[in-house]
Parts: sequence; structure tokens; C-alpha cells
Amino acid sequence: MDEPQRYRLTLTTTADGTVMDGRWVDLATALRKFRSWIGSYGSMPGARIELTEQATGGTWIELRAWPDGKA
Repeated sequence: MDEPQRYRLTLTTTADGTVMDGRWVDLATALRKFRSWIGSYGSMPGARIELTEQATGGTWIELRAWPDGKA
């Protein structure tokens, strides 16, 4: 059985809403991808990248956000 993908990255733009998302089991991988997405997609107009963690009950808690939060 696959492990739950507990960490989610979401790229949104003011023009298009959610452009893409990805999910990972491992926090270290998710953090590496978060930094990579900033470099790859951060110049898109209105871009926002969020790293969230799935909590008990299925809610998502923001761990990092760019450009508004800690990168």
C-alpha cells in the first residue's frame, strides 16, 4: 500500500487560479521542490507558491508560502 502524500505544493496565479500542484510523502523532498518551484515559476505574473501539510481530518496547514511567507 502506498504511503499517504502528506505534503502538497500548489502554484496559483491571479489570472488562472491553480496552475499546478504536486504531492510528496517526505518533507525534505517537498521543501526542495518548493525552492525549485520558486526558481522555475516565481517570475510568472501573480504567482503564489504554497507548501501545506495534511493534518488529521483532511485539512491542510500552510508551512511555507512565497512570496508572502517564509521561503
